[in-house]
Amino acid sequence: MITYSIIKKSQLKESQRIDAEYFQPEYLHIEKQLASTRTTKINEITKSVVNFGAYSLCNFIVWQETGIPYLNVENIKDGYIDFEDVKFIDDEVNEILKKSKVKEGQVILTMAGTIGNAAVAHKIPPKINSNQATAKITLREGFSPYFLAAFLNSYYGKKQTEREIVSSVQPNIFLWQIKKFSVPIVSKDKEKEIEKIYKDGLNTLELSKLLYDQAGDLLLDELGLKDFKIEDGLAYTVNLSDIKSAHRADADYFQPKYENLIKSLKKAHQPLRTLVIKRKGKKSKIILADDYKYIEIRDIDIGSGEVSHTIRKGYDLPANAKIKIEGGELIVSKVRPTRGAVGIIPEGWSDNFVASGAFSVFEVLPPTREYLQVVLRSFIGKLQLEKPTTGSSYPTVNDEDVENLIIPNLPLFTQQKIADLVCQSHEARKKAKELLEKAKREVEDLISRVK
Repeated sequence: MITYSIIKKSQLKESQRIDAEYFQPEYLHIEKQLASTRTTKINEITKSVVNFGAYSLCNFIVWQETGIPYLNVENIKDGYIDFEDVKFIDDEVNEILKKSKVKEGQVILTMAGTIGNAAVAHKIPPKINSNQATAKITLREGFSPYFLAAFLNSYYGKKQTEREIVSSVQPNIFLWQIKKFSVPIVSKDKEKEIEKIYKDGLNTLELSKLLYDQAGDLLLDELGLKDFKIEDGLAYTVNLSDIKSAHRADADYFQPKYENLIKSLKKAHQPLRTLVIKRKGKKSKIILADDYKYIEIRDIDIGSGEVSHTIRKGYDLPANAKIKIEGGELIVSKVRPTRGAVGIIPEGWSDNFVASGAFSVFEVLPPTREYLQVVLRSFIGKLQLEKPTTGSSYPTVNDEDVENLIIPNLPLFTQQKIADLVCQSHEARKKAKELLEKAKREVEDLISRVK
């Protein structure tokens, strides 16, 4: 069905845009809807809207193992900041990049990559910095950052951002565009009500992380590995027979830290393959016109292990979309495996669900399933997956490498305690997402009710 818009010449001058995409009927409807309610511009309610400063300052960045968190676009989710997989800088670089420091209560909006995700700097560490693709919005006194973030993440906020995206090669938005975004004006009571819902969501998300951390701590306590140190050896010897057996001659493969980990697993242990049933790719006929729910590496949340999916037509599925999903499986990424992309497929995900061949997919029942997720996402799993990786820019392992991972054999009642904490964490995370969605819906309802 063909859609079109009739635009006055004066509107072209006001917008300074002549591309048809900018004047899609959907965007014009949103513009009309916002014009029907009381609004203000972001520029009118802020002290500042800034990002990074000069790009040349990037030359001063040196990554650290620990230090001051440096947020990238990937760390800004839909409503919250995810500190998993975050990079670090030192104090000197933090001062050089002083314009991009993140402060408590700021709204952070992504400007490139995944554009339009907004989050509030809520209960953050004393020092944080962020890259040039994130805008830091500091509001004037009396305006709620939680309300603004809820609006920017709502349908009306996302579409407003989407409309302003420029460039097809590297899509992005600019600070001057953000400053002119329209924001609804509501009563202070309603603003506080939405702020409370949003904060409840963030606090519940914090509880979810705490519960999962408790599961990880319990695992390491039971194994006596709480103080295990991962150190790269500067010099070590390797037998020629070991090199021939491994079919590897690179020094990293024989780092003593890998053997030290296995020796430190004083509890009985066994290979992963003895605990699971491997799901093989089922090359069922793909119907080109049908919708499929496709799970790829980026659909595993590194911070939580949560699994999502995208909907694609059969003709849009990549060649390696070949593993049929029936719900309840444990999936482990074979690409960049040390990032910890290990998830549990929700029960009931069976109708036209397929996963990328870049996963090892296993059938395993709870509580062992949840226990394995914690083991594989801990340094016990990551360190073992690091050893066999091949490739430097895009490190990978194979199915056999995953199946040969050594798993500590803790008593079933201990596995159950760990699994219970994981399940509680997942439930808390689900509740948190519902609250953040509710905050957005409250904003949307305020706007959509205006005739």
